[in-house]
Amino acid sequence: MPSPLAKPAPGAHRSPASARRNAHGQAFLGLIDTVIVRGRDGFPFDGAISVEDADAAWTWMVRDLAPDLIDIDAVNDSAGSIAALESLMPELLTRARKALEEAQGKYDIARRIKTQLGGEEAWERLPVVLNALRCRSLLEKAQGFGRAANGLADEAAMAQALQSMPLNDPPVAALLMQAAVGQVATPSKLITAAIRITGSAAEAALVRAGFTPMIDAMFAHAQNQIPNLVQIGTFGDMDMICRSVDRFHRLMRAVMGYVELGRNSRWAMIAAALTKSVSERIDSKLRDVAPDLNKALRRRDGTDRLDGDQILSALNGMYLLATVRDSRDSLALNALFDQVWAQTGQALEIHVERLLQQVRNNPMDSIASARLDAAVALPGQGRPPAPPRRRDSPGSCGSPRGSWTSAGRWSATARHRAARIPRRRVRTPRPIRSPGPRSPARPRGRGRGSDRRSVPQPSAWTHCRTSNAELEMRSVSEGQRLRDR
Repeated sequence: MPSPLAKPAPGAHRSPASARRNAHGQAFLGLIDTVIVRGRDGFPFDGAISVEDADAAWTWMVRDLAPDLIDIDAVNDSAGSIAALESLMPELLTRARKALEEAQGKYDIARRIKTQLGGEEAWERLPVVLNALRCRSLLEKAQGFGRAANGLADEAAMAQALQSMPLNDPPVAALLMQAAVGQVATPSKLITAAIRITGSAAEAALVRAGFTPMIDAMFAHAQNQIPNLVQIGTFGDMDMICRSVDRFHRLMRAVMGYVELGRNSRWAMIAAALTKSVSERIDSKLRDVAPDLNKALRRRDGTDRLDGDQILSALNGMYLLATVRDSRDSLALNALFDQVWAQTGQALEIHVERLLQQVRNNPMDSIASARLDAAVALPGQGRPPAPPRRRDSPGSCGSPRGSWTSAGRWSATARHRAARIPRRRVRTPRPIRSPGPRSPARPRGRGRGSDRRSVPQPSAWTHCRTSNAELEMRSVSEGQRLRDR
């Protein structure tokens, strides 16, 4: 039976569509995807292979190194193609090793291979690609190590497991760490285990112990989050942006929060450059949060209608604002975030109060009701976009209107609250007695309650039923009283 990757007969017909699809296929059919990163720009790491370098090596092998073994038009992502490539891999690696040995002493051969690869950068990274192909079976085990590390809560067990990595072989350790760190949800576990092994958090101590590949792998994965931040348009994948920012924060805090980096060291320079790059890409998106919110909740001139695209942009902006709030320790956006945080909270409060008034005046206004529901749902992405309101501000002293609570969440409107909670418990304060002289009508020297008339005192908690109209009137009266004060 012929191999799925075997070269077809000279007269065999090849579909143009199939050729175009396979021309942009996955490099090495995904055998080394665990160590492939996007983008050649940035800092190079020993365990990270860019997509361009992997594609160049894959094209060189298929087109120039072994055209008699692999037909690019027959390559696909099926299990048969992957198994066939696995069987051909020893022969491909043998031919590649011979080609590199011949190029070491002959300038013309080296120049020809560089031209076939597409440049000097691909030529320099070719040994790393070949090393990853040799260690492809170990990459799967490294991924299993990363997944198992998520379930290890004991720091001693994590340190013992980390010592099983081949740290004495830096090229192989760089590839294995690159594959393992991608599966670890909390990278700080690896850092604390490494500090426990070395007995010091200093950068020099970690380097001497052989943990340089692990730190480089964390920086490589943090740098790999930068391409995800380039999302343009209303329908850009904001969820991917927020996940990338959160992942970048976890990786950077694992290194910057535990390792004592030198001021002018290589790792400190990499951390500063990555932080600047990510902050510059989020800066413009963060500045659009407040304008998008105003466009989504403001009434349109002429024929009013609810714009779904603007509502989506406002939701995306609030989602990004909440993510930046949780990740601000790893970003250089503190001043801008505080400004946008205050502007968004003030704008949202004004819009909600205005929409509530519109709904009270015209309960049949469906556009205002839908816009109010969208405004109430805006902070529902996990974190509020504004700080809690003070207790002495209008509409916050027992007001049933939507307001910022002490827990930082937006409370429901009066009609929703009355529908969900028909009975409210209201605390009744006890009366304060004046410390003046006793009344002359009261007899002295008698026991407690002998001839006194028992007057029923109000209980500490009283159950009352409050209707929607009473809640609304109480809200308006309390707000007006506080404004007059």
